[in-house]
Amino acid sequence: MRLDTRTVQEYLDSLPENRRMSIETVRTTLLERLPAGYGEAMNWGMIRCQAPLASYPGTDNGEPLMYAALASQKGHMAVYRSAVCADEAERDTFEQAYRANGRKFDAGKSFVRFRRLDDLPRDVIGDAVGQMPVDRFVEIYGAVRSNARSRSRSD
Repeated sequence: MRLDTRTVQEYLDSLPENRRMSIETVRTTLLERLPAGYGEAMNWGMIRCQAPLASYPGTDNGEPLMYAALASQKGHMAVYRSAVCADEAERDTFEQAYRANGRKFDAGKSFVRFRRLDDLPRDVIGDAVGQMPVDRFVEIYGAVRSNARSRSRSD
């Protein structure tokens, strides 16, 4: 992770050529499909697509809500989607579409890893990112946070 870069361009410039080309290609897919209202920023060592802080000002860390992100890690690259971990049906639909492309589904709860650009079904990533307007994402996030708070109070 490159936590010291302040802009997306600095981040891209810091990557080795093969990684930069892959990250730039996936970034273009994300930005082309991203619904209106989200913005792009460099945050936490990743290129982030995020909901504006004004749409959900009560975040725990005072940062805008991350909707999707793209990062070059030590041994892989990754696309992060926070909305997918908040909704089980969304996660299942995403995984099924991903696997239907014949690609290996190398994933954590909210991200997929890839080592080469050809490993990633960009159309599936684009479809997944393009389907959730900011207000729906904020609604899901708020509901998940509310449920988590309720559970912690009852413990």
